[in-house]
Amino acid sequence: MKQTNILLESDTNELEIVEFRIDEVDARGETVPCYYGVNVAKVREIIRLPQISRVVNAKPGVEGMIKLRDKVITIINLAQVLGKNTGAMHADRVVVLEFNNLMVGVLVHSVSRIYRISWKNVEPPSHSVQSDQVTGLVKMDDRIILVLDFEKIVGELCSESALKPLDEGQLSLAGDNSSRAERVILIADDSLFIRSTLANSLKAAGYTVLEAENGAEAWQIISRTLDDCGHDAAAFRSRISMLITDVEMPQMDGLHLTSLVRKEEVLKDLPVAIFSSLASEDNKRKWIGLGANRILTKPDLPNLVRVADELTA
Repeated sequence: MKQTNILLESDTNELEIVEFRIDEVDARGETVPCYYGVNVAKVREIIRLPQISRVVNAKPGVEGMIKLRDKVITIINLAQVLGKNTGAMHADRVVVLEFNNLMVGVLVHSVSRIYRISWKNVEPPSHSVQSDQVTGLVKMDDRIILVLDFEKIVGELCSESALKPLDEGQLSLAGDNSSRAERVILIADDSLFIRSTLANSLKAAGYTVLEAENGAEAWQIISRTLDDCGHDAAAFRSRISMLITDVEMPQMDGLHLTSLVRKEEVLKDLPVAIFSSLASEDNKRKWIGLGANRILTKPDLPNLVRVADELTA
């Protein structure tokens, strides 16, 4: 599967998603098609399920391991993770994902196509979708595609990729908590799991934290603060000292948010850090070119407070 990172190079506020299906069986025994999506930037390839090796004492949802050329990768039974009754249906396609410096495979029933859409057309999960594993909804003409929070799903099953709050030792080495009390950091991330982990770590270090569910909400907070401060740079920095943003978010992605910030003369010196699972060395260079001051790769929390200290000092 050939892919490009053209949408990660600029502030187009667009993404490409790979649509796949994990169907389920209802109470009458009929098949119910269910549509899901993942950012194509996370997709390494799509293959038929090869011979799989079972893992002793594996966590629920871990189907086993496969050898893919020179690598052994974990295979996740996504239907089980999502709590689906699939009856006798057999998932024989594997979507191989690569992010957070980790490669995993997820079992799906079928893969349809790639769609290029605007983040404006990706809505936050509605109240009818009671799942912290879903970060967005894409409304097509005849169906809804659920965008899954693979950082959370994989992080819970693969401990090496999990975000863990900083412990007291890491916080004590990072600096003086009292000196951070008046610094306010705005976090924009659509994943409640990741946003809460970042916020809790920064709060434990002494920072004041504002949270936004996506780039559009973050920009609203920034715009209101600008108006309240009369577009005075010093007054603004007393209200918001730093922005930490994800890249993939409904309504507005982090790259477009960063671009909007840098177009405001008052905000030209506002520290911006991008915290993303897509932070390859190539993307890091491109995002710095868009105006980010620092790039943090998920799940790298140990450097979070240190970077905040450096950029808000």
